[in-house]
Amino acid sequence: MQLPDFSKANVLVIGDLMLDQYWHGGTSRISPEAPVPVVKVEQSEYRPGGAANVALNIAALGAQVRLVGLVGEDAAAMTLSQQMRQAGVACHFLSVKGSSTITKLRVISRHQQMIRLDFEDGFAEFKTKDLYALVASHLAHVNLVILSDYAKGCLRDTQPLIALAKQKGIPVLVDPKGDDFAKYTGATLLTPNESELKQVVGSWGDEVAFCQKAQTLRTRCKFENLLVTRSEKGMALFSNETQLHIPTQAKEVFDVTGAGDTVIGTLGAALASGMSLEDSVRLSNAAAGVVVGKVGTATVSASELSEAIRPHHEQGSGVVTETVLSDLVVQTRAKGERIVMTNGCFDILHAGHVQYLAEAARLGDRLIVAVNSDTSVRKLKGHTRPVNPLDQRMAVLAGLASVDWVVSFEGSLADASDESTPRDLICVVKPDILVKGGDYQPESVAGGECAGEVVI
Repeated sequence: MQLPDFSKANVLVIGDLMLDQYWHGGTSRISPEAPVPVVKVEQSEYRPGGAANVALNIAALGAQVRLVGLVGEDAAAMTLSQQMRQAGVACHFLSVKGSSTITKLRVISRHQQMIRLDFEDGFAEFKTKDLYALVASHLAHVNLVILSDYAKGCLRDTQPLIALAKQKGIPVLVDPKGDDFAKYTGATLLTPNESELKQVVGSWGDEVAFCQKAQTLRTRCKFENLLVTRSEKGMALFSNETQLHIPTQAKEVFDVTGAGDTVIGTLGAALASGMSLEDSVRLSNAAAGVVVGKVGTATVSASELSEAIRPHHEQGSGVVTETVLSDLVVQTRAKGERIVMTNGCFDILHAGHVQYLAEAARLGDRLIVAVNSDTSVRKLKGHTRPVNPLDQRMAVLAGLASVDWVVSFEGSLADASDESTPRDLICVVKPDILVKGGDYQPESVAGGECAGEVVI
């Protein structure tokens, strides 16, 4: 599977806009006024949330996105609009007189949330006809619509919006909320999580019952497709033609905040780019696996997504070819990561090697190990070596937690000896740090001139 051309996508996101505000500071004493900690605020930041985060995820992939939602006549609305425009999102906000932009203020100390304060009033004076008119004016310019419902007032009546889009032949994806999914009847695809689905259909005892309840709901509400996100269980897609179960791709979960936004954003951008439904679902699953490995509300870039869907033998760790390594190095540098490189025969791996590689890995973000070919080892150590052939030596090294990529080299002849060196390979990679063990001098290390720093 390859990434689609996201530039072909033009998505309209409609839904509840939020501004997440964070106050960070230290805590060293209890208030004399009440038994609560005193936080000395030292830093503050703003992050778009809700439907705005869906739009950010779409823009991060390189797709075109328009955002429609409700805000108040306040500074929060200006901050939200400014951040979205800076991210490349076209904002078309409806200002509701007398209301406040939905804001969530979190006070955080020592990486712990102390309190959350929500500012919202439900937009009581909002007239739905104004929203319908605004949406109708944009439908001629988009090829997919996403409804991001957080039950905050914007999407109190979704049927006219779904009807407007369907009249134009435009697919409608919905991230739902509440215990009544009938209000989304006729949507192209719904993306509830397991908890949201249970609110509507009740609990189930086994996988068979889960599938039956999901399909019954899909049929009753006339959804073309139903995609259930299931946390560590992955995803399940239900449609007339397909029942597809996809395992999660998350390797390590730090924070699930905004994962649903990433799923529907990636799914919508992929479908609007012309990708098939099944491949779009698999792509959104990969995006979710990336984003839950980040802290806080986050997005996934096209380069991160490309690496996530790369076949395992070409992926972010393991034995790679020089060509694949070159691509991975470019992606790694684009993320600002530091590359460490070392080389050797590693014929009979022992505890000293393991310690050496672990220490090398701590110098940066990615460790590349270049391994002498069998021919090269014979030149260095005699005709009885190597004891272990190249493929076995590389497989063992790739299994070490400290090693990211293992690549072989035949070696070029050093200027003044018959010793094969990885100079040519090192000068292609241009590592930030080149590591050698033993009693080498930095100036005598082959390829050192092509590295940012040589460490012995």
